[in-house]
Amino acid sequence: VQLQASGGGLVQSGGSLRLSCAASGRPSNSYYMAWCRRAPGKDLEVVAAISRSGANSYYADSVKGRFAISKDNAKNTMYLQMNSLKPEDTASYYCAAARVLTGSNWYLTDQYDNWGQGTQVTVSS
Repeated sequence: VQLQASGGGLVQSGGSLRLSCAASGRPSNSYYMAWCRRAPGKDLEVVAAISRSGANSYYADSVKGRFAISKDNAKNTMYLQMNSLKPEDTASYYCAAARVLTGSNWYLTDQYDNWGQGTQVTVSS
């Protein structure tokens, strides 16, 4: 599957952005999908993940209650609605996909074997 992320930009603290990830090549309902980010000087981390059907979602503690992941399998597109953005959310955001997840390891970046290019999110204070 090929993944194309978009929607990043510059926003003030407290603002909102919505990221999109368009999947092509295989139906998105074949994959677990996730949004990951890499902040300057930090490791890549999974911030949110969603099941094949879109019925189940998972969030890192740092974004819980502020970010919402969703999936429109009819459009083969995944979204990340980001509200109440903070300067520490500044990062390159990547979408990722996995045909299989081992157990409950949605939060491990090495579970995902398909990656899109990054989209930059910058939150000013």
